[in-house]
Amino acid sequence: MTKPIVFSGIQPTGNIHLGNYLGAVKNWVAGQAQKINYFCVVDLHGLTVPQDPNDLRFQTRSLAAMLLACGLDPNQCTLFIQSHVTAHAEASWLLNCITPLGWLQRMTQFKDKSAKQESVLTGLLDYPVLMAGDIILYDANEVPVGDDQKQHVELARDIAQRFNSLYEEEFFIIPEPVIPEIGARVMGLDDPTAKMSKSSAHIRGHAIRLLDEPKEIERSFKRAVTDSGNEIQFSDAPEKAGVNNLLGIYKALTGKSKAECEADFAQARGYGDLKKRVAEVTIETLAPIQNRYHRLMDDPTELDRLLAQGAEQARAIATPKLDRMKEMMGLVLPN
Repeated sequence: MTKPIVFSGIQPTGNIHLGNYLGAVKNWVAGQAQKINYFCVVDLHGLTVPQDPNDLRFQTRSLAAMLLACGLDPNQCTLFIQSHVTAHAEASWLLNCITPLGWLQRMTQFKDKSAKQESVLTGLLDYPVLMAGDIILYDANEVPVGDDQKQHVELARDIAQRFNSLYEEEFFIIPEPVIPEIGARVMGLDDPTAKMSKSSAHIRGHAIRLLDEPKEIERSFKRAVTDSGNEIQFSDAPEKAGVNNLLGIYKALTGKSKAECEADFAQARGYGDLKKRVAEVTIETLAPIQNRYHRLMDDPTELDRLLAQGAEQARAIATPKLDRMKEMMGLVLPN
């Protein structure tokens, strides 16, 4: 049987944190040998808001190194930087020319973000088309995303179907959004009713960043919002959101069942014991990742070699697909 094709992208902006790891990257690593996986550092998407050029360059390389450190294996998957495969930008323009403006204006994230800005860049409106190109260039069957990105995958489906209809050929595979079940939604330690966010990861006590020192991790968990009780159990009660979040992190890191997690804290004296143990497990998990990350960042030649390898593999798939798109739309290809 042919393996399903999976495309995943992550922006090199903000601080990658425990929520990103448990919600996406850990699942990527676990499934990389089971399917054909393309993992993309989407630096072009990062340009939808103003960036310091030097910072963006560093963050792009840093994120790639972190993904490798977390366990992505270039022998089992394709990891590359989006701008290294120019087919993505070219396909975006071609798809722009068949995408109705109204489809983009109805995007929830665009409406939310544009409402907070005095001047809205075109890229903010248009980046879902680039995202669609990212996905359908590789004939992806599955796109693992959080709830906030599901609408964009649905748009990619609409664009692929419109292209197929206009050019009367089943050219693009119609992708499916996949919402990871385990660890899919890690909440902020300072506000367990809001998702842990890269844009807020710099705020002390909000998130655990993957490069945080052990003492900082301990401090962040100690500050974690809980409630006035002391019962350590999973609960649907709104006031237990903080405890639920901590138990959810512990469950995702250890791989234990809910019952096993609750049993581990049956003799705990209160939330202090819970916070301490979750901090310990987090530190134990991140230590080898941090070591591998620093080795890669200290060896830029090896990092560049791995990224060049990934870009070459991605181009071998994306470029022929793009050329066929051009032909179907009436463009003259160079000899």
